[in-house]
This record gives sequence, structure tokens and C-alpha cells, in this order.
Amino acid sequence: RGLRAELRDHLGYAKHDPAGKGSGNSRNGSTAKTVQTEIGPVEVKVPRDRAGTFTPMLLPKNARRLGGLSDVVISVYAGGMTVRDIAHHLHRVYGTEVGPDTISTITDEVLDEVKTWQQRPLDEVYPIVYVDCLMVKVRDGGTVRNKACYLV
Repeated sequence: RGLRAELRDHLGYAKHDPAGKGSGNSRNGSTAKTVQTEIGPVEVKVPRDRAGTFTPMLLPKNARRLGGLSDVVISVYAGGMTVRDIAHHLHRVYGTEVGPDTISTITDEVLDEVKTWQQRPLDEVYPIVYVDCLMVKVRDGGTVRNKACYLV
């Protein structure tokens, strides 16, 4: 999905948009590309344009490694997504088929680090500053506007 969005920006029009007629460049299907990730080889469908001028930033031409996939899995897992939700998310965004078992393996790898961090000794005193904002209606030059009043 991210690669298709990049192609849309490159071409300047959405799929099936009449603005693309006669533009000189159009979509031309996709090509399957196998890239190496931290979890093993993954097949990605990379969209193409007819003129051959599209170079995706997410997965540049001739790139054989896709780094950071584990970071994506860990961050969305920490955000509360289930393993199956993550697999569905990766399929929608990257067009990759990553199984729930693989995702569980990735999350299990960092589980020890997370538990260690959670059980670390804490300092006795931490400086804390509480900041809050109160929106107040203020008359300014004959008009009433909302202004922020910060409370520290």
C-alpha cells in the first residue's frame, strides 16, 4: 500500500482518475521482488510505471534488504495490536505475507529485554513538573478568541 501511494504521488493522479489520460505515463502492473529481512526472505510486489521512471523510497531499486521490519512489528505490538492484526497490517502496508508464528518469534526475542527494563531498580527521587493547559475565552480587539493558559 505504501509503495502504491508512492507511485500515485510520482504519477500525480490516483488510479482510474481521468486526469491520467494522455499524461504520458501510467501504471504498468507490478513486479515481484524477494528481499531479505531480519525474519528471512519476504516477497514484495513493487508497482511499476510505463516510462520506468518510478523509484520507490520505501524499497529502492536493486535493494535486496528491507531493514526495520522487526522494529515495525515491535512498535505496533507494543501499541496493543494482536499478532494476527500485525500480520494483516504488514500485508496491507508492505504487501508481505508474514505468518503469526514469525511475528511471535520477533516479539518473544525482545520480551526478555522488556522484562529486564520493567524490573530495573528505580532511583528514590525523580524531579517531576506538572504542566496543564486551560483554554479560556478572551476578548481581543472586539472579538472573542480561545487562548491557552498554561498552568505549571
